[in-house]
Amino acid sequence: MAKDFAALYAELVDKARTRPEGSGTVARLDAGAHEIGKKIVEEAAEVWMAAEHEGRERAAEEISQLIYHLQVMMLALDLEPKDIWEHL
Repeated sequence: MAKDFAALYAELVDKARTRPEGSGTVARLDAGAHEIGKKIVEEAAEVWMAAEHEGRERAAEEISQLIYHLQVMMLALDLEPKDIWEHL
């Protein structure tokens, strides 16, 4: 089932709060902003390459991964979507 931005954020907030064992999200949060930032840069490059060379479907997949990692960074920095929207 597809998620929207708010549903994904709510799921990640819950994982950060409950810290389920084996959670990749928890591991990324524990790694800190530096490691999360490196992953964001990697995913952004993959979005670009997919858009240039791999087509819409692959680009959409990479964009979804970028959004995930951006939301993990939001959690690491204690930012909520409303904090982001006010800058749009």
